[in-house]
Amino acid sequence: MSDHQTPEHTSLIKTPKQLVIVILLSFIVPVTVIIMLAQLAMDGKRKPEATAASEEAVAKRIKPVGSVVVDPNAPAPVAAAVVAVAAPGAAAPAAAAGGDAAKGKSVYDAACMACHAAGVAGAPKTGDKAAWAPRLKTGKDALYVAAIKGKGAMPAKGGNASLSDGDVKAAVDYLIGLAK
Repeated sequence: MSDHQTPEHTSLIKTPKQLVIVILLSFIVPVTVIIMLAQLAMDGKRKPEATAASEEAVAKRIKPVGSVVVDPNAPAPVAAAVVAVAAPGAAAPAAAAGGDAAKGKSVYDAACMACHAAGVAGAPKTGDKAAWAPRLKTGKDALYVAAIKGKGAMPAKGGNASLSDGDVKAAVDYLIGLAK
């Protein structure tokens, strides 16, 4: 026979302390690697500038489609005047009617003309008797309410919330006068 002996199998872990360390690392290292990979995969999706809720994305979605440009050569809007309430059926003085016409034209030029001159979004064109006829049949009060509160695509007070109800009514009267 031969004197050749087979070497004994020796373990790398020789003490109980080494065994505990190897067992702990066998759990901690894979869990840490999985967490790091998950964060790496999710990192691009959690950045605020890449999300739909970021400030830039929200601002882009809600920005106005268009804007109103006011002619710098146009006269300034007339300041709101105190309007005396007359009893029903009482006639307004002629001087006040002339003042209301000027105020109505001024308000029309500043707030209403942008849509009514061109017929934007179904707005009846200024002076178009056929387009205004069905509206005139509803009466002035219905037209006042529609102009003050808004109707369809038309915003309340023609988009100028600083206008008084009297100013809006004067503009409606001006438009009615052009449609007759």
